[in-house]
Formats: sequence, C-alpha cells, structure tokens
Amino acid sequence: MAKTTLIIDGQTIQADDSMTILEVCRKNNIYIPTLCYHPVLEPYGACRLCTVEVIRRGWSTLQTACTHPAWDGLEVRTNSPEVREARKMILGLILSRTPNVPIIQELAAEYGVTEPPFPAEDPNEKCILCGLCVRVCNDMVKAHVLNFSSRGVDRKVGPPLMEKTRDCIGCGACTIVCPTGAIEIVLEQAGVYAAKPLGPRSAIYVPFLQAVPRVPVIDTDSCIRFRQYDRSNGQIADACGACQMLCEARAIDFTQQDEVVELNVGAIVVATGFQMWDSTKLSQYSYGKSPNIITALEFERLSNASGPTGGQILTADGKKPERVAIIHCVGSRDKNPNAHEYCSRICCMYSLKQAHLVRDKTHAEVYEFYMDMRAFGKGYEEFYERVQEEGVVMVRGRGAEVQVLPSGKLRVTGEDANLGKLVAVDVDMVVLSSAIEPPADAQKIAQLFGLSRTPDGWFAEAHPKLRPVETNTDGVFLAGAAQGPKDVPDTVAHAGAAASMAVALLNKGEVIISPQVAVVDEKLCSACKTCLSICPYAAISFIVEDNVARVNEALCKGCGTCVATCPAGAITGKHFTDDQIMAQIEGLFRVPEPTLAPA
Repeated sequence: MAKTTLIIDGQTIQADDSMTILEVCRKNNIYIPTLCYHPVLEPYGACRLCTVEVIRRGWSTLQTACTHPAWDGLEVRTNSPEVREARKMILGLILSRTPNVPIIQELAAEYGVTEPPFPAEDPNEKCILCGLCVRVCNDMVKAHVLNFSSRGVDRKVGPPLMEKTRDCIGCGACTIVCPTGAIEIVLEQAGVYAAKPLGPRSAIYVPFLQAVPRVPVIDTDSCIRFRQYDRSNGQIADACGACQMLCEARAIDFTQQDEVVELNVGAIVVATGFQMWDSTKLSQYSYGKSPNIITALEFERLSNASGPTGGQILTADGKKPERVAIIHCVGSRDKNPNAHEYCSRICCMYSLKQAHLVRDKTHAEVYEFYMDMRAFGKGYEEFYERVQEEGVVMVRGRGAEVQVLPSGKLRVTGEDANLGKLVAVDVDMVVLSSAIEPPADAQKIAQLFGLSRTPDGWFAEAHPKLRPVETNTDGVFLAGAAQGPKDVPDTVAHAGAAASMAVALLNKGEVIISPQVAVVDEKLCSACKTCLSICPYAAISFIVEDNVARVNEALCKGCGTCVATCPAGAITGKHFTDDQIMAQIEGLFRVPEPTLAPA
C-alpha cells in the first residue's frame, strides 16, 4: 500500500494513502473531537466537530477530518485559533439543541461555551441528528427501521410514521453507536428480569479467562449477522460484520461450520463436570420473581472484573446493597423430590467467599443461613473464622422462604437453631447457593462409554478407595466433578491422577486382557440384536454385511449378561461353557469314594 507524508501540528507523519486525516490522527494519538464517527461506518461529517485547518499549496481551508483524505504534502492544524473558533460555534449550536446532555456539556466547556447561545425548544432533547443510528440500522444491520423525517427544525429520527414496527430485531446497535444516549431499548418485564442485574451477554466473547483455547466465540443466537440471515431465510447474508472489519488478524470467518472430528485414541478421560441445579424447582425461594434474587453462579459473574458491572456488586437498580442474605444448601441435603439428598460440598466455602466479597466491596450487612458449616479442606476452617471476624452474621438454620415485598425489598425467613425460633430479615439482595448436579446428558455419555452411575446420577468409579479414577471400562477414566461434587483443589488432584493413569496405559504399548470373554456362534445367531442393548460395556456390535453380532474381546468383561439373554443360545462365555459349569457342579457335589486301608 502506498505511503503519504503529511505534517500534523508540526509532526511529520507517514500514513497509508487510503486513510483519512482523522484516522491518521487517531493512530498517532492526536486528539480530535467528534460525535458522528464510527470505524465501521463510512465517514459522514455530520457533526462538523472534527473540523481541522488544512493547508495545501499555500491555501488554508477548514475541512472535516473524518472525510478528508490524508494526501501527500498536506499540513494539518488540529487546534489553531480558526479551528477552535469553528468548533466553539458548532458546540454552541449543538448545546442549544441538547442543553442537558453531559457529553455535550463537557465538550462545550472545553471551548468556553457554558450556556446555550440560543433557547432550547425541548430541554430534554438528546438527539443531535448525527445519523449514526440511521446508518448502522440501514447499512450494517440492514433492518431499515430508522430514518430521518421532516426538515429544518422539525427534523427527527425514528421508525416509519414514528410507530412501533416488527422489523426492529432489538439488536441494540443503534444504542451502542448513539453518542448522546438518545436511544434506549425498552424491555418487557420478563426481559428485564432476564437481563438484570447481570446484563445481556455480548454476541462475541471469551467464555472465561481460563478458557483453553482462550479465543472469542460467536453466539449465533445473538449475532446480528446470523439473526438477519435466519429472519430473511438467507436473503440478508451480509449484515453487520463489524467484528470481521476490525479484526487485524483476519481471524473471523462467518462461513465456518461445525465439524465432527473422528480420532483414534488409546485412552479417554471423561471430564463432563456438572451443571447448576435449577433454583425455580423450589418455589419458596422466589427465584425469577425479582432481579435481586440471584444464584451463586450469577453472583460470580456479577463480582468478576470482566462482568457487566466491572466487578461492582450492585442491585438491579444500579445501587450498592445495604443488606445481603446468602442461603446455603438450596437444592442440596433436601428430601424434596425436586431437590437432591446429597451434599454438594462446594457451597459452604464459596458462600463464605462471596460473603467476604460483599463485605469488602460494599460494606453491607451479610446474613448467612446455613445448616452445617462443612469447612473440611486445608485452611478452610481458618477462612471461616476470618469471615466471622469481618462481621458476617451466621444464622444456623435453613432459609425457609424468600418473599418479594411491595417495596421491592426481600424478606428472608428461616430457623435459627441456636435460638430455637424463627427469624426474619429484610435485605436488598439474596444469593442462593444452589446445588450442583450431573449434566443433563450424562446418561448418553454413560451408554456411549459403558459407564455405570451412582443413585445420585454421577459416574461410578471402579472402586471408591483403591481405583477412584478408573471405571469398569478399560481405558476410560474419570476426572473431577464427573465422578461427584468436588471443589477446585480436589478436582485438580483427581484430574491429575486420571491423566497419569491414561499416560501409564499408553506407555505400556500392549495390554493384557482377560481370556474370560463372550463369543458368538455365528451359525446360531438370529440377528435379533437383543445383546446389543443389554451389554453394559458396549462390547457387542452388529455386522450388517454378515448379518451377525460380534464381540469386541478388548471391551468385553465376561460378565455373562449377553450369554443369559441370547434367545437363540448363540453366545457362550469362554471358559464358562455349559459343559464346564456342569462339570464344576458335578465335581463340587461328587461323593468321594471310600478308600481302603492297606492290608
């Protein structure tokens, strides 16, 4: 790409000949104010605030920096008296239209304009008619909902006839580019509760800071490009694409499709983890009835520095809570058929951590409703004592009910076992320490790998003490919370053990399998496929070409289930044939012949 040389405020700068003066200044950290520029939209120069003095061949003119090319040999002055005077006049006109918009007030004050030079027709007006929202709606989103109407002082921006339209997809692009906050999306009540206090997730994001690989992903349900493609049945295929335009690495490809990759492996580590239990299953906690009743996982996102509030702990109305209640064992240690009887193990400690965060960030009063404090790990008891010293109120007893009061406050009622009576406290926020449970598709994984499950639904290990990471299927190991509830240290240790067992298996090169396996007499097989569904180790496959079932001896454990089930009697167990078993029985019950004493 050809280069040009120009002088900006006395600096000699080289730039690409395709750039504008504003782009060159931004790249070189030279400040030029503007209200109508966006890097993914064609420069328009509507606000005129980016006016600069351009000197070429001895002639000086005032030009908008966002539209003027960075020609070779130009001299540009971004802060000359003529430029300041022009911007002062422009800001006076804008301030007269929108006198109460903070960003306009700040810019005007920089140029000495503190009062509107003309009376404002509408003091609450926020729109400066820059047209960013119109262009992003039409050129980028291709929804064609917003446009200009009327002329002169009556000019305004809005949908056709200023009425609601179904063409709006609620993408929010217009609110993002609007420099003065003149546009807002009005959500229905259900939408408010779904979005606050955590806020809507961006269409492109990194799943979490420790993600491997740590690269952004696109949520096709939220992405404007994919939404417009689906709405138009493929007719609008080039909507938005802002991320692709701005990505310097050219790493975004909208044509990529999901792929199924087949690999030949020698060992498998099942690390499917857990999912959070649905807190709406116990109606007494009123989850979903107030945006200030959140789960512990939602609190984690709220308090994270990369979360919607930048790490601040705020209620749905954007204020710091004065009182917070944390309820333990929501969905755990509960005989309710909608809950779980087991202890989720991690809830006590993360609840204490969250109480510490609330105290540290907001200094709010914190009430912990707990049944038993299970601080079992290294340093856990000391942390429990530290949180108590910080002033967290411990109420020993299950939080029985959460009520949403007409004032918006939340009333938590529970039992205090130490006092032997019911207690109640009104708070601004309630955090539910929800149970963890096996993933919803755990049964599919169990069938795929021939794994057994405990009554609680977790994958069962071969032996709880001697073989805690192995399963009854050779070469398949369990890691972390797939085997049962675990905190981070235990998960790391368990996963490390699973990885070492997998490596040890691979390093053997050869493995010894048991000779006691099932075998199919293909002459007797009737191809009924009964054995395929009952084999707990998925060791039997059906060969379509030969119309028979065959046993994979490397997977078979010789349990005999298929032998007993086969209606045709075509399956026998090696070294456990009927003749061998009968011979053993006869030998067991055979009466020894009397021996004669020697003469």
